[in-house]
Amino acid sequence: MSANVEYLKCVLCGRRFADGEVYYTCPDCGPFGLLNVIYKYKEIKKNFEKKLAKPPAVNENNIWRYIDILPVDESVPRTNLRVGMTPYYKPRLLGEFLGHQNLYIKDDGQNPTASFKDRASAIGVAKAFELKKEIITCASTGNAASSLAGICASMGLKSYIFVPKTAPVAKIAQLLLFGANVFMVDGNYDQAFDLCMQASEEFGWYNRNTGYNPYLLEGKKTCALEIYEQSKGALPDYVFVSVGDGCIIGGIYKGFYDLMNLGLIEKAPKLIGVQAEGSNPFVRAYRDNKSRKLVDMVPETVADSISVGIPRASHQGLNAVYATEGEFIDVTDAEILDSLKILPRYAGVFGEPAGVTSLAGFIKMKKAGRIPDNASCAVVITGNGLKDINTAISCVNKAPVIEPTLDAVKKALKL
Repeated sequence: MSANVEYLKCVLCGRRFADGEVYYTCPDCGPFGLLNVIYKYKEIKKNFEKKLAKPPAVNENNIWRYIDILPVDESVPRTNLRVGMTPYYKPRLLGEFLGHQNLYIKDDGQNPTASFKDRASAIGVAKAFELKKEIITCASTGNAASSLAGICASMGLKSYIFVPKTAPVAKIAQLLLFGANVFMVDGNYDQAFDLCMQASEEFGWYNRNTGYNPYLLEGKKTCALEIYEQSKGALPDYVFVSVGDGCIIGGIYKGFYDLMNLGLIEKAPKLIGVQAEGSNPFVRAYRDNKSRKLVDMVPETVADSISVGIPRASHQGLNAVYATEGEFIDVTDAEILDSLKILPRYAGVFGEPAGVTSLAGFIKMKKAGRIPDNASCAVVITGNGLKDINTAISCVNKAPVIEPTLDAVKKALKL
């Protein structure tokens, strides 16, 4: 256990627990009584500020740079894969095309298994080692699964993964190549999640599921810590985040929350949670007079990674938006697919449908005149386009097949 953790606090009833007192959720509030990890901020502050004042060493160019506010002890074994410290670009041509120069892209598709979820899995696997657990499990639409499988492979830990049978082939291929034990569930993500929970309890496997395991959010928050460092403290006014379960946006807010408690920033950027129209329970709750209650739905969207009908981190997701005076918006699948083409064409960054849903949200708000021209905006791209290559191919025209002659080239060029 980390000596820097002060306690864990239930998001619903506020009950506090010592680190290690409970593994998962609040016993009084049940599955939705998620726990937030609270640190000894006053004790941490001085050393943390000194560390951030220096550029990261080669072996520190990853999420472990923030070990002082991560829930694992420095002595605990952890992956040697470079998780985190993903690029933070200011894409000039994309800014010009969209009519907004002060635009930044945080490309988390450059994590080891090509998704944001590596941040959470790195913490989850470290906790499994700390707790001397030999098997770890999760349910996923694909990215969390391949992430867990990859990090486990790097550490020699066994994993059991539950995914819907409709998960993209590329994500299934990653799972199998990483050596995971894979169950393809004849159902949707929510059914896979429920089955994973039952199996975890039955067999005693350590459960990596976000929206259940309190430590996974701590990995996701490192994205916010990096944005703070990479922007040299000049935080963006808005941060756009794709939303499914609510765990990523909740994690990013937790990073800014920690920075506020360390006295490094005064307030967090406005967080804009972007959902697909066919999977938008957060948006529906937000529009319902900013309700705190989500209504379950059957999701249907091309953005498989955020196709979630029963969000498991509903309170943390909603709180991230309300606490920063942000908002939830939704976009159509057509708008998502447009962004899938715009991002690589004008920024050279290739994102999967869920990964670019955040950009679709930015574009929608910009077109509606709802983003001030001088506002600084960061868009988090959560997964690489190779995760769902079939959807990417469906968005573009086929390349012509030509004979291996210069005349054939001229003919294709219509010269």
